[in-house]
Amino acid sequence: MNTLDTFECYARIYAKNMASIHKQPGKPNWFASFTGPDGRRHFRSTGTAEKSLARRVALEFERASREAKAGRFNESTVRKTFADLYAIANASQLTSSTIKDFFQSWLKRKEVEAKGRTHERYQTVVNHLLDGLGATADKDISHLSAKDITNLRDKLATSLSPSSANYTVKVLRVALNQARRDGLVDTNEASRVSLIQRLGRSQRRPFTLDELKKILAVANDEWRGMILTGLYSGLRMGDVAELTWSNVDLQNAKMTVQTGKTGRIVDLPIAAPLLKHFETLPAIDDPRSPLFPGAYGARSRSQYGGSLSNQFHEILVAAGLAKDRPHTSIGKGRGAKRQPSVLSFHSLRHTATSLLKNAGVSDVVARDIIGHESEAISRNYTHIDMATKRKAVESMPDIT
Repeated sequence: MNTLDTFECYARIYAKNMASIHKQPGKPNWFASFTGPDGRRHFRSTGTAEKSLARRVALEFERASREAKAGRFNESTVRKTFADLYAIANASQLTSSTIKDFFQSWLKRKEVEAKGRTHERYQTVVNHLLDGLGATADKDISHLSAKDITNLRDKLATSLSPSSANYTVKVLRVALNQARRDGLVDTNEASRVSLIQRLGRSQRRPFTLDELKKILAVANDEWRGMILTGLYSGLRMGDVAELTWSNVDLQNAKMTVQTGKTGRIVDLPIAAPLLKHFETLPAIDDPRSPLFPGAYGARSRSQYGGSLSNQFHEILVAAGLAKDRPHTSIGKGRGAKRQPSVLSFHSLRHTATSLLKNAGVSDVVARDIIGHESEAISRNYTHIDMATKRKAVESMPDIT
């Protein structure tokens, strides 16, 4: 074989292994032909009808094939290859993000949209997710799967309440909806994860009048004020703890409060027993001074309210309405998943709703005072006593 024959032979071999493009009958886009890492010839659509772009896509296929054959085709190479293909076809860069970077960026966005307390809850959810993922959090967000989120939900359900585990899934749904809008993922994996079903109504119940007298008898002055405020306003413990004198108008017997959970500004009448208690408190010149300094300080140190919840539980124990919690990890109490208590400060919210309804207050008025946004939520907080129900039944006409 002479030199010219040898050159032609190598030229044919090179041409055979080189990427090329061609058209198929009835197909608008060009197809790429290239040799795969297995040594076989492969055919793939370039996704474009423009010849110059199709040729560049075919060369990218060939380059990726060589990388794979050389054993250098790892995750970053795959991402770069597809990013290059996208840039060729769209004259722009493919948007991408690691799981960790996306969620940290999402939290940053939410700082201006969500109230401080809500943002803290979002931060807790993201921390749970990133801790659970470990090294996977540094991978592209497309690696986050419904299975990962389900595993997180189930793990949290072993140490937290079903509502807390479900809240995590709901927050992740919101975040991943944003990822879809940003073009980072095609599917919201959190939307594929079901919520834990809770059977029956809320376990919490209202206090009876006798029980209220017992806890007031053992509570100190500050907690007496907080309990009366919770009972006669229906405010949550965090909102009660953060009250200052600027929220209170003694002359007109009303409070104006922006609730922490919903951000709703409400004007609440001050009931006579609560007004009488407020009038016994020391006069303060600074309207920014808290009504309940101890609780206000605890709330300032931690927005989660665990310290205040524990203090109120101790009051229930002293009143004989709850059992003391062990402080050591023995598989129960603080060392394991805590069962929701039927009585807590939140029970005052149930009590307020029930007292209003039992007094014949309309559902609309009761909902406005307590701050319930739907009839369904209001019903869950309503506990009609037997005397009221008996009075209602006896008011029915005798048709016999």
